[in-house]
Amino acid sequence: MAAQIPSVSLRGRRREGRPLIVVDSVTKSYRTKRSITHALDATSLEIAEGEFVSVIGPSGCGKSTLMMMIAGLIPPTEGRIFVGGEQVVSPIDDVGIVFQEDLLCQWKSTLDNVLMQGAFRDVSRDQLRERAVRMLERVGLSEFADSYPDELSGGMRQRASICRALVHNPSLLLMDEPFGALDAMTRDQMALDIQAMWADTQSTVFFITHSITEAVMLSDRVLVFGPPPGVLVDEVRVDLPRPRRLSVREDPNYAALVGRIRTRLEDMGVIRDYTTAEA
Repeated sequence: MAAQIPSVSLRGRRREGRPLIVVDSVTKSYRTKRSITHALDATSLEIAEGEFVSVIGPSGCGKSTLMMMIAGLIPPTEGRIFVGGEQVVSPIDDVGIVFQEDLLCQWKSTLDNVLMQGAFRDVSRDQLRERAVRMLERVGLSEFADSYPDELSGGMRQRASICRALVHNPSLLLMDEPFGALDAMTRDQMALDIQAMWADTQSTVFFITHSITEAVMLSDRVLVFGPPPGVLVDEVRVDLPRPRRLSVREDPNYAALVGRIRTRLEDMGVIRDYTTAEA
């Protein structure tokens, strides 16, 4: 029987005035049969407790790899990562993770899917049930608590998966393109929903997206990564008042922040404007 991997808890380990996440000169390389792939170049960054940070950059620049290393699911090739003041050397348990696919169990109801966190963490259903019901109500899913995933829309399914990630009140929420498979109108609603849930929980959020507008809408700070092997090339602080409604997109300050990030990506060749190319 395989040995069980110990997990690291953040509870009781927060230290006043220190960041929750510290990434110290981290690189990640993968060895294949033919060569070595460099996913992430020497990267250092800090994320404060309760901060909502988005990560944006081209495909293959190491965004998801960095998230998995922060979670303790894969080790860095070089460098160190600290969460809650402790070096990450194994999976952390005080975390919720949301992927682009909702990964709901088709044979379980919406409520039972949310309550699955209890089975993972040796917490009774009764302890989580009241909070799960409140969260489903918060995102407009209370009348679908007994419905099954194939009876829900894509947006509903993803709301349920976010509730599942947050029901145990984790200190850290990691989200990898959670709205990527959704249509534009549903993405707008999901942005409002996740902002409301974050305001309730005050978890620290590490949010990966390819949408510049989405990153600015949601974040306290946007981290911009360059082409692979990825490295942090810019940090954009978003000093827009909260809560943010969709109408924030009409604010000139919002437009300026979106423009700054887009220009940075254009300068790196990640976005190419062929209309301005010389004939």
